[in-house]
Amino acid sequence: MSLHYEDKSKLVEKVFNKVYDKYDLMNDIMSLGTHRTWKKSLISWVNPKKNNKIIDVASGTGDIAKLCSQNTNNNCEIVCVEPNEKMLQKGKNKLRNFNNIKWKMSSAEHLPFEDETFDYYTISFGIRNVTNLNKSLNEAYRVLKNGGRFFCLEFSKVENEILKIIYQNYSKLIPSVGKFVAGDDMPYKYLIQSIEKFYNQEDFSNKILNAGFANVEYRNLTNGIAAIHTGWKIE
Repeated sequence: MSLHYEDKSKLVEKVFNKVYDKYDLMNDIMSLGTHRTWKKSLISWVNPKKNNKIIDVASGTGDIAKLCSQNTNNNCEIVCVEPNEKMLQKGKNKLRNFNNIKWKMSSAEHLPFEDETFDYYTISFGIRNVTNLNKSLNEAYRVLKNGGRFFCLEFSKVENEILKIIYQNYSKLIPSVGKFVAGDDMPYKYLIQSIEKFYNQEDFSNKILNAGFANVEYRNLTNGIAAIHTGWKIE
C-alpha cells in the first residue's frame, strides 16, 4: 500500500475512523506498551504550571491533556484539537469530568485561534500524520505566545543497530496483530509506513528551526524508537 494512492488527509481520516475505538490499544501495540512512559516523560519536560494555557493538537483520546491537567491539579486551561470527529467524541467523553479541558475539531494546518494565545503547544504521535508539515509547524509558532514553547513526541529513528533490527522485525508483525485485534490490517500498514517515512531526529529538528523556533533540541526515548522535540518562540 502506498501512502500516495489517495489524498493523505482522506487516508488518515479513513485510518482513524477504523481504529478510534481501539486507539489506546493500538498505541500499546505500536510502542510495545511504552507509550505511557514516554508520555509521562513528555509531561515532565513540559512541566505545565497553574494558569498556563495549553493547546494539544491531534489529541486522540486526550492522554496528554489529562496528564497536563493533573500536573497542575486541574488549574490550567487546555484546548484539545482533533481532526477526526469519532476520535474527538471518544476523547471528549473520556475527559468529560475535566471542566478545564475544551475540544475543537480542526486540523493542525488551520488552527482556529488568534496569534499568541498559548503558553505551550503539544502534539503526541500526530505530527507525522499531518498533510502539510511546514504549515503545521508555522501554525504552532503563530498561536504560541512570545516565550511559548513547542513540544512534539513522535516515533523516530532507532540509533542502536541491534535494537533497530529487532524493532524492524517486530514492525513487520504489527499489521497481522492489528488485523487480529481490530479486524483490519490496513490502518496498521499505514501507521508503520508513516513511521518509516518520517524524518530522522536531526532533519526534523531542522524543520522546527525553519519554522522560526529557537533553542531547538530533542531527547531520544528507548534508544530513538521515539523522541521528544522542543523549541521556543522568541521574537
